[in-house]
Amino acid sequence: MKKKILFIVNLLCFSFGCFSQENKWTIDTISKEKEKKWEASLDVLSRYIWRGQSYGGNNITVQPSLNYAINKKLTFGFWASTNFLKNYYFPDGSTTNSYQEIDLSLTYKINKYLNIQVYDYYWPSVDKVEGVNNKYFNYGNDSVQTIDANLLFDFSSIWKPLKATISTLLAGNDFKFDSNGSNPKQNFTTYVELSYSFENIFEKVSKKTFQNINIEPVIGMVLNNQAQYYSAGDYNKPSFVNFGIIATRDLDLNKHFSCPIYLNYIHNASMENTEQFGRNFVILGTKFNYQ
Repeated sequence: MKKKILFIVNLLCFSFGCFSQENKWTIDTISKEKEKKWEASLDVLSRYIWRGQSYGGNNITVQPSLNYAINKKLTFGFWASTNFLKNYYFPDGSTTNSYQEIDLSLTYKINKYLNIQVYDYYWPSVDKVEGVNNKYFNYGNDSVQTIDANLLFDFSSIWKPLKATISTLLAGNDFKFDSNGSNPKQNFTTYVELSYSFENIFEKVSKKTFQNINIEPVIGMVLNNQAQYYSAGDYNKPSFVNFGIIATRDLDLNKHFSCPIYLNYIHNASMENTEQFGRNFVILGTKFNYQ
C-alpha cells in the first residue's frame, strides 16, 4: 500500500514538474513573440538624401521609425524626418532649407524574397505657402502627399545578397500637364534600384580593425519623370539619379540594442536640373535600433 502511495506521489510530482516546465516554455515563447512584434529605430544623419534628391539642405536630420508586425506576413510602419528648421525651402534657395515628412506604410511578405510595400508620403510645408495645400488626405495637384507602391526583392536567403526595388507612384501630387500648363494627368512615375551587399569584405585584412564592415553599392534610375516629381532628375528621358556606395559598421550593444554607423556617398548622374540641389553628397549617420 505504501509503495502504491509513494508511486502516485512521485508520478504527480513528475507530472507537475513537466507541466510547469512546459508552461514556462510556453510563456517564454509567447513573450519572445511579443518582443518581436515591435521594432524601433532612430537615425541621426548629417543631411537627408532620398533617391539622389536633397531634402532640407545640408542640415543635420533626425529620423525616428517604428514597425509593428500585425502577423507573420503583414507589418505596419511609421517613419518621420525633420531638421527642426522653421523656414520653408523655396527652389531658388532664398530661404532656409527646412523640411519635415511623415510616412505610413504597410508591408506584406509574399515569400522569402519578395515583399509588397505601400507607402503614404506626407511632407507638409513648415510655413503657409501660396498654392500649397497641407491638408491630409489631399491627393490633388496642390497637395503634399503621394502613394508609392513598391516591389521589394531580397535574394539574400536563397541566392546572393542582391536587392531590387521597383517603385511606382499611384496617387497624389504626381501630375503631368500639357504645354499650356493645364489638363493634369497622373504620371505614375517609376523608379528602379539595385544594390548588392559585400558583408565583412575587409575581415581578411584585419579582423580586429575591420570587423563587421559591410559595403553596399547602389544604382537607382527614374524611368519616366514627366511630372517632375524627382526635381533633380531629367524630365524627358530616363536618368540615373542615384549612384551610391554605403559603408556600414555594425555595433551590437546587447541582445535588444544595436548602433550601426554608416558613411554614404551618392552621385546624381542626371544631365539636367541638378544645379540647385547638387550632384555629389556625403552623408555620415548612425542608427539606434531596438527590437
